[in-house]
Amino acid sequence: MKYSLSLIWEFLLRFRAVIVVGIAVGILFFLGLKFFMPLFFDKVADKIGVTGKYTPGSLPPTVLLDIGEGLTGLATDGSLVPALSQSWQVGESGRSWTFHLNPSKKWQDGTKVTADTIKYNFEDVKIDALDSTTIRFTLKEPFAPFPIVTSRPVFKKGLLGTGAWKVSNLSLVAGFVERLGLVDSLGNQKIYKFYPTEERTKLAYKLGEVNRLSDLIDPKPFDSWSNVKVSQKVSLDRFVAVFFNTQDSTLADKAVRQALFYAIDKSKFPGERAYGPLSPASWAYNPQVKTYEGSSKKLGKSLTLTLSTPATLLPIAEQIRRDWQKIGVETNIKVVLARPEEYQAFLIIHDIPPDPDQYSMWHSTQEATNIASYKSPRIDKLLEEGRLETDQEIRKKIYLDFQRFLLEDAPAAFLYHPISYTISRK
Repeated sequence: MKYSLSLIWEFLLRFRAVIVVGIAVGILFFLGLKFFMPLFFDKVADKIGVTGKYTPGSLPPTVLLDIGEGLTGLATDGSLVPALSQSWQVGESGRSWTFHLNPSKKWQDGTKVTADTIKYNFEDVKIDALDSTTIRFTLKEPFAPFPIVTSRPVFKKGLLGTGAWKVSNLSLVAGFVERLGLVDSLGNQKIYKFYPTEERTKLAYKLGEVNRLSDLIDPKPFDSWSNVKVSQKVSLDRFVAVFFNTQDSTLADKAVRQALFYAIDKSKFPGERAYGPLSPASWAYNPQVKTYEGSSKKLGKSLTLTLSTPATLLPIAEQIRRDWQKIGVETNIKVVLARPEEYQAFLIIHDIPPDPDQYSMWHSTQEATNIASYKSPRIDKLLEEGRLETDQEIRKKIYLDFQRFLLEDAPAAFLYHPISYTISRK
């Protein structure tokens, strides 16, 4: 034993310089590894360019669903499925909604999801935690689509949710999100970078700031790049339509609106034909509405209209102008950045809400969001009934009638569900 210790001591004395240098190199290596590993992973992270200005509380649903869940979830047809809650009941004819939480759900900090940690910020809604797994919402007025509202992801604090991805870093500029970093349990990283316009988002891809673009309206110029993969899908949750200002002296005439609708050749547009304001995937969709197909007829009088449109839809507007010219309508196209205060016809891409309730879009009292300035007592009544009825089968009948009568009045010419493009590097 004494001999072995002597040998070890002699070894340490003889190679002490090598040992000290080796220890120093090892320490520097691990310190360097700790410093450079995040940079390394950042290079291989999935960096996604997103167009739009968002605050932490108004991030796109696709981003929020990475991080969290709502009390309810949505199936592809817009119907409700369990999420943080495993069941729920309605009371007081739609004024009271009670949710029973799934006891296995946990926040990303490892704590259990309990009723007192659910932090929805609703106006005019009383929220009561009846016990640790039961939460009740009491509304001032009955509202049948309320469980759709609770499908929006909820967070314990900040953006601490229950999803597969956890926020690793968040950068703000003037209150708007510039960069959002996410990481999953395996250490995979996803980075969202936000840009104000689609042109700026495309430039970020060209400069190598991001390696993927999603939800693009126009794939150019990347569709001609050999090192780029372009994938596409039809966005059934959006439609392209010409909204007619029904209070305009010319377009107040339903026969004129119908003639303009008929005159547009819907077969020439990209995407999938849209026949109304609801998604064809919706449980309340009505396939038996007026389709406005067939030959168009001249109006019998000369008209001149102004068609307002964003620049991204300018080719569509040009096609519509050619079609309207065939029935004796001259069209002036006006490129706008947003909905103008005054207009005759307005061509836009419009998001379709997951619930068939479209009160804000078509009810006569909704001046700010009723783009067509449409007024119809019959449609008003159907929209009001649809918000009060909690039986889904009865609601479905209400919205089938809503679509049928709305299409007959033609406050808008529904054209197609647009194609959205995803751009990624090969």
